[in-house]
Amino acid sequence: MPSIFSKIVVGEIPAHVVAETVEFLAFLDIAPLAIGHVLVIPKKEVDYLFDLDDETYTGLQIFAKIVAKGIKAAIPCARIGVTVIGLEVPHAHIHLVPINGVNDMNFSNPKLQLSQEELADTAAKIKEALRTIED
Repeated sequence: MPSIFSKIVVGEIPAHVVAETVEFLAFLDIAPLAIGHVLVIPKKEVDYLFDLDDETYTGLQIFAKIVAKGIKAAIPCARIGVTVIGLEVPHAHIHLVPINGVNDMNFSNPKLQLSQEELADTAAKIKEALRTIED
């Protein structure tokens, strides 16, 4: 059965995409820890990050690095925190979270409830920042 992320990849479920390549996709978390919280995934459905083949694994990390730079340029924060939990959705993914302190990465913190308009605005800011970085 396809994961929710696989359904996002094929367009069955909408998402606020901030970056995409042939192999990878980055989109806003709909229950974020912070404004600008992005999930980075391989389009290939593999449950566990460390089960990815080496080429996909390293490509995902490089893609995440590029996306993190766009988030950092678009969202005021001290750093972009990176975490892999891997239990919530059976599809390898990396969380990129704008943070100002270590407690900002606590996944037991209450999640933000943002409107579709707020999510769309955040995605547009990150996309624009990524265009500026690529130029």
